[in-house]
Amino acid sequence: MNIYLICTGNTCRSPMAEAILRSKAIDHISVRSAGIHGRDGWPISLHAKTLIEKADMPYTPVSKAVSIEDLEWADVVLTMTTAHKDVLLYSYPEVDYKVFTLKEFVRPDAAGDVQDPFGGDLETYRQAFSELSGIIDMLEQKLTEE
Repeated sequence: MNIYLICTGNTCRSPMAEAILRSKAIDHISVRSAGIHGRDGWPISLHAKTLIEKADMPYTPVSKAVSIEDLEWADVVLTMTTAHKDVLLYSYPEVDYKVFTLKEFVRPDAAGDVQDPFGGDLETYRQAFSELSGIIDMLEQKLTEE
């Protein structure tokens, strides 16, 4: 299964989520991330990089913009917020059947957005990393049960 994780700039939340999910090394799961307003090749946030490296996780050090090729590659597209989902559905209505917020995909009764640490201090990023770790743990359980 190919999973595409989306946030705003692909410098904070989606790179952390990608690293956390990739570190699980789940058989037959490939993961990529991008930003709806991302730019190809920008460095990810220093705080995100610090936390990922401290956890010794494989990661992509630069941002990427959402692309139709990656949307087509993906079996499921998971956004960090409802607003990200809405932008994707407006811009790419042909992929509506596979776009969900991360939280609604993992637990439909737990809808909501993943907090955005952008511009915050290391502790703010640590809180977002912890939130994502918990959600990705639930995602792993869902993927391995299917």
